[in-house]
Amino acid sequence: MQTVSAGIVGGAGYTGGELLRILLHHPHVQLAWIHSQSQAGKPVYSIHKDLFGETDLTFAAEYTWTSVDVVFLCSGHGESAQFLANQAIPASVKIIDLSTDFRDQSAGFVYGLPEWQRERIQTAQRIANPGCFATSIELALLPLAASGKLTTDVHVSAVTGSTGAGQSLSATSHFSWRNNNISIYKAFTHQHLTEIRQALVGLQSTFTQGIHFIPYRGNYTRGILANVYTSFGGSLEEAVTLYRDFYAVHPFTHVTTDDIDLKQVVNTNKCLIQLQKHGDQLLMTSAIDNLLKGASGQAVQNLNLMFGLPEMAGLHLKPTGF
Repeated sequence: MQTVSAGIVGGAGYTGGELLRILLHHPHVQLAWIHSQSQAGKPVYSIHKDLFGETDLTFAAEYTWTSVDVVFLCSGHGESAQFLANQAIPASVKIIDLSTDFRDQSAGFVYGLPEWQRERIQTAQRIANPGCFATSIELALLPLAASGKLTTDVHVSAVTGSTGAGQSLSATSHFSWRNNNISIYKAFTHQHLTEIRQALVGLQSTFTQGIHFIPYRGNYTRGILANVYTSFGGSLEEAVTLYRDFYAVHPFTHVTTDDIDLKQVVNTNKCLIQLQKHGDQLLMTSAIDNLLKGASGQAVQNLNLMFGLPEMAGLHLKPTGF
């Protein structure tokens, strides 16, 4: 099986660090370089200290496009479009962008949610990796949309860990503020709403109802727990069958009626979906790791699909458990 040569742009942040951790142990990927403008010349383990003893790679100051088959863009939102405009990347190099810049599928990018667009991803040259909240909410709703059963407004309440805000410091990411605290932000206006609607309409073109999303900042490090509910005329058993049939060919998404929690998914590329029926409302509780299935893990899943590798390669990751 082929070996894929990969480069990472913006390797000093959370998503770049998670990509490093996965790709260093991926059986079919060779890391050619990890670029960081701010850390060039320093050992990777000087920033990602858990990688001491894992690699002697240093952060690169230049991009060597001829040495890679694929590049991951892990720069901040709004920077990828400018970066691509200023770089002469060969057409042969595949691109996986983890920012918001191309999630509208512009500039030849395909929205990289495998559970929705696996076939398009397999033949794509450019992938726009989904957002973390978007991934958790979309996976909770795709089976309903695919069967045309989204007929009323969708309501979402979801909480994310502090890593969802990125590595840069802000008033709401300081330990003294975040610890023993919880807060709402961007109620009904979160930027991921656009891509969520895009995915749902992509499966159910008649969906015009509202998506009412209230995000929370949690006082923990990583993971998203999303509670999503909408009207559903069938029984719980019918919903379970619908969801299990839809996800039967997707190795990372699992459906249950048992209670779920974040520790089952943290440090994995899994999404767990718990289904409950309350009156005429179907409640879907979705749990993912925001840095893995919500970012870097899904990016590697997309790489696997783009290069014809086993979809789970490099992603047999152990949950924390305790």
